Amino acid sequence: MRILLSIIFILLPWSIRRRLLVLAFGFEIHPTAYIGFSLILPRFLTMSEYARIGHLVTAVHLDEIFMGASSSIDRGCWITGFPTSPGSKHFCHQINRVSRLSLGRHSAITKNHHFDCTNPIEIGEFTTVAGYQSQLLTHSVDLRNNRQNSKPIKIGDYCFIGTNVVILGGSNLPSYSILGAKSLLNKALVEEWSLYAGVPAIQKGHVNRSDKYFSRLTGFVY
Repeated sequence: MRILLSIIFILLPWSIRRRLLVLAFGFEIHPTAYIGFSLILPRFLTMSEYARIGHLVTAVHLDEIFMGASSSIDRGCWITGFPTSPGSKHFCHQINRVSRLSLGRHSAITKNHHFDCTNPIEIGEFTTVAGYQSQLLTHSVDLRNNRQNSKPIKIGDYCFIGTNVVILGGSNLPSYSILGAKSLLNKALVEEWSLYAGVPAIQKGHVNRSDKYFSRLTGFVY
């Protein structure tokens, strides 16, 4: 029923659609926030002031999406996971697991990316997931124990993630870092102000602390 209602709501003007999403689903959507012609259906949705979701975004099978002020998810992104369910055999060994995407203020996810939020994906403030076709994957098969397993992904503040990267569960990209295009991040990195790249990603150099990207006060880069 929720999916059917959401599909019907997509065709309505945003001012009406926002009220219906709040009333029917209990979503918290600030009056200045906006959702395009997209299917956004987590159990809980919080969109702070001026948060924005573009057209043709699909976000289903999630416990929660949180978007900070002026954060954005651009068109064509696929955001999914495996929501918590007491009766499910999947991930039953992870009793505290939550399927969640958290996006800090002024951070941006650009076009045509895939986010698997079976375990939380947390993105800090003023961070950009740039380019196209990156995959952030929090779950896979645990071959040793023959079961599905998941681990969180954490990305810090003022990061820049290049196009077409893969980030796996258990990874951490520290604040003020760059992840180069087509890289594979498969572990928790710790040193800030670094350039990481490669398959797997390793430290390739240091970031210039005077670069204006890392001190900007608005997320959008003109």
